Amino acid sequence: MFSYRHAFHAGNHADVLKHITLLATLRHLMQKEAGITLIDTHSGAGLYRLDGDYSQKGAEAEDGLFKLLEAVETADSVPEPVQDYLDQIASFNPGGVAKVYPGSPFLMQRLMRHASRDRLRLFELHPTDSKSLASNIAQLDAGRTITVSREDGFEALKKLLPPPASATGSKRAMVLIDPSYEIKSDYVKVANVIQEYLKRFSTGTYLVWYPIIPRPEAHELPRRLRTLANQAQKPWLNATLAIGRGPGDEGGLTASGMFVINPPFTLKDQVRNALDLVGPALARGNGKEWKVEGSN
Repeated sequence: MFSYRHAFHAGNHADVLKHITLLATLRHLMQKEAGITLIDTHSGAGLYRLDGDYSQKGAEAEDGLFKLLEAVETADSVPEPVQDYLDQIASFNPGGVAKVYPGSPFLMQRLMRHASRDRLRLFELHPTDSKSLASNIAQLDAGRTITVSREDGFEALKKLLPPPASATGSKRAMVLIDPSYEIKSDYVKVANVIQEYLKRFSTGTYLVWYPIIPRPEAHELPRRLRTLANQAQKPWLNATLAIGRGPGDEGGLTASGMFVINPPFTLKDQVRNALDLVGPALARGNGKEWKVEGSN
């Protein structure tokens, strides 16, 4: 159950897609003054060394972040969501060389607003990653605005949604759900969670990352999420990125998707523009493809 460590995959193509989508979503949501509760159900360690043993073992950032960094050097223009993503990475690497990769918890923390009293709730079950996450977050001295819990993020949502009202009385929340899917039941759990919380808190913004692999459950998940969103009469967006498989490359994840329910109306164009640069920059071999679909 605890064999998965995101440190092996930090900065790969899936992270590029996930974090560009996450940041673009957050930027829009935070245009409203009212506070928002941010929830990451599977937070990982929060920060990762790209020059560490775990990251170097698979060197997956080479086909993700580092390829993108090379591409922007010669690009005529860089879409705003891509530039925002790279600026955030750079802020963790003042020396100019990308050695530290911020996971979703730290990207969300960087955008939190003290005046609006935004809150960040982080969950991680892995004993080592949970301890690392708590230690990394403790360095921020953020007080009660950020909490770290070693518990099942799926179950934790029950006590967080609907969220408490902000100072203006509004209830706002964004939930990032990105389990490892190393257990097949994760696919069903994700769909069940979305189904339940579209009933309990239908106005929340839900982001689901998922792998695209030759497994029935993986292909069924985005179809199921689309059905649930349509039944709830909520808008949705599905962005996918496949980088293809290079010569001699026999293993490893080559494609993933981000499904967003109640996305900002600007998100489709922003992610599509981002993938116009990211897709060709990361593409290799056969099977490369990138697209963005939505309910409107």
